[in-house]
Amino acid sequence: MSHEKIILGIESSCDETACALVNEQGDILSSTVWSQYDEHRRFGGVVPEIAARAHLEKCDVLIKETMDKANKKFSDLSAVAVAGGPGLIGGVLVGVMTAKMIALSYKLPFIAVNHLEGHALTARLSHPVQFPYLLLLTSGGHCQVLIVEGVGQYKRLGGTIDDSAGEAFDKVAKMLDVGYPGGPNVEKRASLGNPNRFIFPVPMKGREGCDFSFSGLKTAVRICIEKQVMIDEETKNDICASFQKAVVAQMSDRLNHAIKIYKKMYPKGKDLVVAGGVAANKSVRDMLEQKAQSNGLIFSAPPIQLCTDNGVMIAWAGMERFLAGKFDSLDFKARPRWPLDAL
Repeated sequence: MSHEKIILGIESSCDETACALVNEQGDILSSTVWSQYDEHRRFGGVVPEIAARAHLEKCDVLIKETMDKANKKFSDLSAVAVAGGPGLIGGVLVGVMTAKMIALSYKLPFIAVNHLEGHALTARLSHPVQFPYLLLLTSGGHCQVLIVEGVGQYKRLGGTIDDSAGEAFDKVAKMLDVGYPGGPNVEKRASLGNPNRFIFPVPMKGREGCDFSFSGLKTAVRICIEKQVMIDEETKNDICASFQKAVVAQMSDRLNHAIKIYKKMYPKGKDLVVAGGVAANKSVRDMLEQKAQSNGLIFSAPPIQLCTDNGVMIAWAGMERFLAGKFDSLDFKARPRWPLDAL
């Protein structure tokens, strides 16, 4: 058996089947991702039953590919980690059952990773980020601000009271018929558009606390689209740019409150981190970088390819939990909902 600590990570909580091997130093030994975009594109969103079936078909194949790529055997592993939720329960079940089977067969420790903790800890893989840090976690159905105090220790400062930023991007993409996946397509068009042509509201602006709301903004975009006599490509680009501007403005406003709370609680805290799919958005990153700079904080974000769902983040969170001695029993139940601050 190898002395090197290696974790296999399995991710199947939404529409990507992904596996990776990561060692204690944070080296990515191998990583494979199989995206289901083509399966879901014609429906304009993820269909849970189709996703679960696709995970079932691909999970074993990807695990074998990941092991072969790194030239490793199951006996070389220190533990197996899997996204145990939150997510589409059919997909989560596929990953959890597969991971349990490997753990049982090879007598390996089993680690159930909260999918959001996977995102939350990824920046520590590529940057020297120290606990406690301030985190904007914005992925798929989630948008929240947390203080990450340690592995499994999260203090939630605020979250969305309705839609998440990711959902708003996807819904705007659908309304404008700019294709799936919504977020990257809206961002692409926004970069070509005029962000000042349409004035959209910035929900929650100026309010106390760190909560978000994107439902009203989404409605404002719909009303704007209905008012247009003709929607040409230029108008689509301008709507995308104006919408994105309002999203970034809200995030900026909410973070002002969060930074004050963080600094009050942890005067020596120095890191602002963004994670999750929307963290790949350049306008969001640019705003956060400026925000960190003007508040004397260090800004960190995972590399773009590690912002969307991937096996590396699950393997790395598994490694963090492994080193902290946090293991799970094989009677762990897959969870469709699993708040981070309930860890």
